[in-house]
Order: sequence, then structure tokens, then C-alpha cells
Amino acid sequence: MAILVTGGAGFIGSNFVLDWLAQADEPIVNLDALTYAGNLENLSSLAGDSRHVFVRGDIGDFDLVADLLARHRPRAIVNFAAESHVDRSIHGPEDFIRTNVVGTFRLLEAARAYWNGLAADDRAGFRFLHVSTDEVYGSLAPDAPAFTETNRYEPNSPYSASKAASDHLVRAYHHTYGLPVLTTNCSNNYGPYQFPEKLIPLCMHNAQAGKPLPLYGDGRQIRDWLYVGDHCSAIRRVLEAGSIGEVYNIGGWNEQTNREVVATLCAILDELSPRADGRSYAEQIVFVQDRPGHDRRYAINAGKIERALGWHPAETFATGLRKTVRWYLDHQQWLRNVTSGAYRNWLKQQYGA
Repeated sequence: MAILVTGGAGFIGSNFVLDWLAQADEPIVNLDALTYAGNLENLSSLAGDSRHVFVRGDIGDFDLVADLLARHRPRAIVNFAAESHVDRSIHGPEDFIRTNVVGTFRLLEAARAYWNGLAADDRAGFRFLHVSTDEVYGSLAPDAPAFTETNRYEPNSPYSASKAASDHLVRAYHHTYGLPVLTTNCSNNYGPYQFPEKLIPLCMHNAQAGKPLPLYGDGRQIRDWLYVGDHCSAIRRVLEAGSIGEVYNIGGWNEQTNREVVATLCAILDELSPRADGRSYAEQIVFVQDRPGHDRRYAINAGKIERALGWHPAETFATGLRKTVRWYLDHQQWLRNVTSGAYRNWLKQQYGA
């Protein structure tokens, strides 16, 4: 038995692969295109491990996916593969349509053909788990209730629109063809191996380099923060016991403004890695022009997955962020390796000099 993981060299995908193989001997076939945020260094601890088969390739390559399915006969596909950064989607939306919409469509087509050819028992046990985002639901007013699985889709960025389209395709393949699908919509993830374009690793990198910590607008945008290890445990639980065709929202019950997130990060850094001049890292915070169409608030109501599957996050924001800061402090070489010249050029484009 095996599972096929797509996007398994990215941030969430690599954490899932590492967590899975730390807890089970069931092999993983890992398909990743190794675009800028895919990093095999995340998986270096699995070198020589026969349970991990890495294949460089695109989910939009139907023939490649079909061949992998035929050769490895997985009992499940877990689809992490996606372009996933709002800022990049604003500058270059076509990549997001290509991967998140067309790529998901072709992956579904390959999965459907494979599933249709399985013996009855194997067909009954097969699952296609699609990993998505809370951003498909749009933006919440300050006093509005958190997103549930029945919220209307109202995506506001090219990224969230492309993910909404992929969610709709997954739903349609279940209702039209009977493909046994599961969908999860998660809140903002943070933790080890996150590419430093996102808020927490960006600020970790800049803080240590003595550079400004940029916050969009007034920094009061609210997100629900989910530690990536908790997200991985939720996906394992949904794969194990989720009801076919259902959607499960996965959140950390941790609403924080971006200002609060960076202030807490600075306080932890002040304790664990003080500045040489004795001053607080919080003095490096700067406010930059807000990005276009910036959603003000997201929040996840994770009550359904708790009631139906007994899952609840193990980490609070305080414990998860401390673990995250400690990991980045202990993995400075990893951070240096991923912040290439291309990364620095992107920072200049996005935030200015």
C-alpha cells in the first residue's frame, strides 16, 4: 500500500511527508515540480529511505500522473500541489490558473481513469483528498461569525479564485463521476520549512539580518493561525475517517492581527536571540503600502472536524510560534540557502528597496 502526495516538497507538503513517515511505514510517492518554493532540502532526512519515492513533475502532466498511478497503485492521492501566495498571484495570475485550475483538472482526470480501473474493494477504499484554503470564502467583517463549511464562496484575489475553481472541480468530479473525494480548507499555516515570502519566516529572516519587518497598511488584518503539524494531523484524520464528498474546515482557533503576530515574534526573538545592541526587534517594524484587495479578516470555525472526527489542534499560538522561531534559529543554513538572488529580487519588487 502507498499514497501519492502531490506538492510534497513544499512547505505543508514536506511537513506532511515527514510526519507521515515518522508515524507509519506506508510508502509515499512524492510528485513535485520543484518550482521556487519546492525544496528537496526539506526532505534531506529521508535520503536513502525506500519508503519515500520522489518524482519531479507537474500535476498537469496527465501521462506522467497516469504512469505513476499504474506503477505504484496508491490507495489515496493527497493534493497539496498549488501556487499559493496572494502577492505573487497579483503580479502573475496566469501561473495560478495553470497549476491550481488546469493542473487540478488533469490530476482529477488521471485519478478518475485510475479509480475506474480498480477492483471493487480497491475502488471502495480509494480517496482523493484535496487541500485548499479559507481564502475561498472571502473576507469577514470584524464581528461576523467564523467561516463554516456552508459559507458562500467569495474569493477576492487571483490566488483564492483559482483555489475556489479547483474546489468546485473536485466537488463536481464527486457528484458527476462518483470519485471518492475529500476537501479540507485550512487557515494560515506557519511552522518549519515555510518559504520566506510569508509573514512569519519573512520577518524571521529580516529580523536576523537587521532589515525592516514590513507590515501591510495598518497591520490590523486578522487571520486564524494554524501550526503546520496540527494541519498535518488533521489531514491524516480526514484521510482515515472523513466521509466521502464532505468538506472539513481546519483551523487553529487562534485569531491574531498581523501586528500581534509580529510583536509576539519579536518578543520571542528578544528572549532567545537578543540583538547585539540590547534593543527590541520590534523597532525594526515598518508599515508599507497595502496590497490591492487585501482581505481584512479570515477566521475558521473548526467545529465540524472536532465533532465528526474528534480532531483538535494540539498547539496554541504561543506554543506553536515559539517552536517555529526556535526551528528557524536552529536552521540558519536552510534559510540562507532558500533566500537566493531570485528571492531578493522578488522582495524588492513587492516591498520596495
